[in-house]
Amino acid sequence: MARDAMQSAAAGDVATAEKLLTRVVAARPGFAQAQHLLGQARLKLGRFADARMPLQSAAKLLPKEVSAQVNLAGCLSVLGEHDAALVALARAAELKPGDAAIAHNRGRMLAKLGRSDEAEQAYDEALSIDHRLMPSLVGRAELLAARGEWMGALADLDMALVSRPDDAALKLKRGEILLRQGDWLRGLADHEARLDLPGERYTPELPRWQGEPLAGRLLVYPEQVDIDSDAAIRDTLMLARGIEATLQCGAILEGWLDGPIVRRGEPLHDFSAAAPLRSLPFLLNWSPHDLPQAPPLRGVAAAAPLSDGLDTWQTHLAARLGLPTTLRLSATADWLWGPPGQRFTWYPGLTVEEADGV
Repeated sequence: MARDAMQSAAAGDVATAEKLLTRVVAARPGFAQAQHLLGQARLKLGRFADARMPLQSAAKLLPKEVSAQVNLAGCLSVLGEHDAALVALARAAELKPGDAAIAHNRGRMLAKLGRSDEAEQAYDEALSIDHRLMPSLVGRAELLAARGEWMGALADLDMALVSRPDDAALKLKRGEILLRQGDWLRGLADHEARLDLPGERYTPELPRWQGEPLAGRLLVYPEQVDIDSDAAIRDTLMLARGIEATLQCGAILEGWLDGPIVRRGEPLHDFSAAAPLRSLPFLLNWSPHDLPQAPPLRGVAAAAPLSDGLDTWQTHLAARLGLPTTLRLSATADWLWGPPGQRFTWYPGLTVEEADGV
């Protein structure tokens, strides 16, 4: 039966293998390899909670088997038991010292536990063994970026991109770091990689505009799925400027925008291409120090001055209307505002203050 299970697994029929191995383990619970194989089969099936018991049994029955300890650690990590995963990884490291993958996984567990200094040391160890180990380069870059050590983070991401130059996730991480420093020249192109990654994002069924001349109409749109969300309205008020195009908007903004608009859900047959609003700084080569002026609004029923506004659409509305407005931004504010102490001027007369301790 165990042989049949292994043949099923080799043929890709993991579900049948799991059923056979369950019967084997029930009959012979001391069969260490069967316990290990059962745990691995359940991991492949995504049944992590069910995989825990056979993997724990295998780790005890096979105390000198590195893969048994590593697989147990991986299972425990997915279940959120990072401390227990570290114990299993420590046993694996004793059995196989100098293994880059084990050192990396230790770093990953330590990072999840918030033990960033120890995590960095583990990543350093992994990279001393394999200086191009991409997961460790990315993990260390994230730790360095969280501490504001931008140069080190960028160096790690650049090294990772040498091995995987077309990796959209790596490009996006590098772009986010550059943009948080206010470096639009280098960061905006990398930030476009977000459009190549899966995620909760609205994308119309139109060709993506790359800045080329068009014979037909151009649609610009907020990329948020909920077009009436605070983020979508804020992006529209902030970024719908400097271009002649039809703007896709929701119900709240429909009566305020002075220009061609189309509602979300309406047919788009007459359009040649489309671009998300957050791509306009890249596509139109905007300078953060010389931003295009926002067009006037019309028919706004009411708005009031804001002395302590947050980065919400109501604050943007007041600022765009020219009302006395003070905006408080945290150190992790949207990259569109620029880095702390060097904020970009999106609205004339807007006062930006740093939110202390945030």
